[in-house]
Amino acid sequence: MTAHVTAPSSTATREQLDHVIGLMEGRRTVVLTGAGVSTDSGIPDYRGEGAPTRTPMTLQQFLADDGHRKRYWAGSHLGWRRFGSAEPNAGHRALADLERGGHVSGVVTQNVDGLHTRAGSRHVVELHGSMDRVLCLDCGQTFARSNIADRLRAANPWLSEAEVVRIAPDGDAEVEDIDRFVVPVCTVCYGRLKPDVVFFGEFVPSEKFAEAAALVQNSDLLVVAGSSLVVNSGIRLMEQARRRKLPIVVVNRGVTRGDARATHKLDAGTSETLTALAERLLG
Repeated sequence: MTAHVTAPSSTATREQLDHVIGLMEGRRTVVLTGAGVSTDSGIPDYRGEGAPTRTPMTLQQFLADDGHRKRYWAGSHLGWRRFGSAEPNAGHRALADLERGGHVSGVVTQNVDGLHTRAGSRHVVELHGSMDRVLCLDCGQTFARSNIADRLRAANPWLSEAEVVRIAPDGDAEVEDIDRFVVPVCTVCYGRLKPDVVFFGEFVPSEKFAEAAALVQNSDLLVVAGSSLVVNSGIRLMEQARRRKLPIVVVNRGVTRGDARATHKLDAGTSETLTALAERLLG
């Protein structure tokens, strides 16, 4: 199966949009999204053009010692200030509109920014968790991120956004001076706290993947938007769709790992393309 590829542009041509609309009409469509959907909200992409080389902290490093936890929490705290203020963009809103209009059955996202839910999408599977929740690794208690942010701000009044070197798609930021940083602990058991997200190299929770797989199983079309599909969870869902011989549309600027498995590839911006699809299908 060879995908037809459009030339790189902000949006696909009318002919290409007509083709995708023809696929979506009368079908249950599930949409898999990646970091490229949120770049227009000011959240950078790990692997897009111009993205800096970066290796996020692994769970093993986070658990290893207090120094790693200081570095992570200092960066995550500053990143959260910017990350938490990001607003849904036109692509997020278009997907919410398409769901309300009956054209999209659900969204599976690799993003941890919560923007699909804030845009109004109701059936969202967050494969990698969400930055707005914090989990105690020792007793399992969960906390609102805003509560932890207040505690961090009070314990580390010296830390300012001027310390940020660079923000990342997972809400983390690189910080140079972390020696003075006070790491938060669980108020229930004084255990170790961690944002409720899947760390680099960590497995997606089996129940989350099962929920995402069920969406694909009960759909007739898979649209991948803004994902390079480098992360295994995404390519596994794509493979499930391919084995069921579902049409697969990939919308992404640049090459993705799934291009050879797609039936149609649009080398175009996600916000512009999703908005165009919504306007045509709902107009």
